[in-house]
Amino acid sequence: MPLSAQSADLDFSSTVRDDLSNKDLQRVEKITEPTQDFSKAERFEANQGGAATSTKIANRDAFSQFSANLDFKGEQDFKLGNALFRKLWVSSPSSTQASDGLGPLFNARACQSCHLKDGRGHPPEGDSDATSMFLRLGKTGTTEEEIKALENFVSATIPDPVYGGQLQDLAVPGLAAEGHMVITYQEQIVQLKDGTEVSLRKPEYSVSDLAYGPLHEDTTLSPRIAPPMIGLGLLEAIHPADIIKNADPDDIDGDGISGKFAIAREPDTDGLTLGRFGWKAENPNVRHQSASAFAGDIGISSPEVDKPFGDCTAKQEACFDLATGVQTRLGETEAPDPVIDLVTFYSKNLAVPARRNVEKPEVLRGKELFYGAGCASCHRPKFVTRRDTEDKAQAFQLIWPYSDMLLHDMGEGLADGQQVGIANGREWRTPPLWGLGLTEMVNGHTFFLHDGRARNLTEAIMWHGGEAENAKQIFAEMEKADRQALIEFLESL
Repeated sequence: MPLSAQSADLDFSSTVRDDLSNKDLQRVEKITEPTQDFSKAERFEANQGGAATSTKIANRDAFSQFSANLDFKGEQDFKLGNALFRKLWVSSPSSTQASDGLGPLFNARACQSCHLKDGRGHPPEGDSDATSMFLRLGKTGTTEEEIKALENFVSATIPDPVYGGQLQDLAVPGLAAEGHMVITYQEQIVQLKDGTEVSLRKPEYSVSDLAYGPLHEDTTLSPRIAPPMIGLGLLEAIHPADIIKNADPDDIDGDGISGKFAIAREPDTDGLTLGRFGWKAENPNVRHQSASAFAGDIGISSPEVDKPFGDCTAKQEACFDLATGVQTRLGETEAPDPVIDLVTFYSKNLAVPARRNVEKPEVLRGKELFYGAGCASCHRPKFVTRRDTEDKAQAFQLIWPYSDMLLHDMGEGLADGQQVGIANGREWRTPPLWGLGLTEMVNGHTFFLHDGRARNLTEAIMWHGGEAENAKQIFAEMEKADRQALIEFLESL
């Protein structure tokens, strides 16, 4: 896929950081080298988010704390952003004057509705609640205009011509919702080397009650649960060179790992930059990720994504007959700069909780097994963020996200068949693992992977394929005590 020439484009060939002195660069390279000593915890390992790490006692609010190194003004802005993140939007017209503009088609009324307790979403279980999960819709480009938009990264994917970029199962009064997601599971038994049987549930996705006619015959359905919100500002502050240098799309080193970096168009400069956020890394920064969610999930426009009718398409004419929530005295969009600024600040400063049990022998043994199985090849343990980042709370911090921020082929078992930007239908961004062990405490479940099909960490590992096939097989061949140690390490994150 060709790259368009833009004066503001990132140099995708650069693997050298331009924000550090030679002395600092040597320090950073040394401290981020993978450890070979598993007899004790590494220095600062418990503080996964550097100085921003939350050291509060872990409870249901473990993912909702602010960066520990914020100043008083930052704490104030975080709390204001939190209020907006939790705000329930209503349909227009409304007497609220600043909370209307919902939809007309939508999946949720508040950011918090999907990112429950700022944590991980889940598939519908035992009821019809699909609030924290939706179906992304996309198809290949067929017209010259569509193909050009994909090639130039103007669009990450081509939406369904009738239903848009995602299926919305809710609508304002007087308008029909688009339809509903249907999931069926088939249990598959896999046997580990020691005879232990693991049941994997294989999902199949379809839609029902389509209100506006059929989907396009080429439209694919990609299920997505809402990911945890912690540490996003720190991930944005990783220097591009540190991501680019780990990419090996042609597997030149022959280790079976061929990660590649995602490419996205930067809204402010119209240049090309790294994609970092979203299950396929289609968004370049936290602000644009937030604006995209406002528009797609809630139907709220912002300066970045000025769509007051949300994901409505030209085939849904009744959508455009309804009122929007734009209040010109407040701004030209439903979530003008002051709103999107605060929500972005909040999203960038949700603190990563401190690790637990880092010195426990079983955890250290599990860590060694994690490295030995090759898991750390994609789940890269640590980075030092850039010095010159705009938000000083994220500047020059040693962080432990356990992600290389690259796209990897995860095999046919996890494939969704949907291309998003450079990511093909088998590729996903390596999700950060920090906070993994607190999922049940915060969200009351242990559903993992992009669609929550895995009911525990063992199932999540056993779904790995493609570039992770070898690591999965090593796990499957471990003795039970070693598997438990590796899981205990993951639960300490």
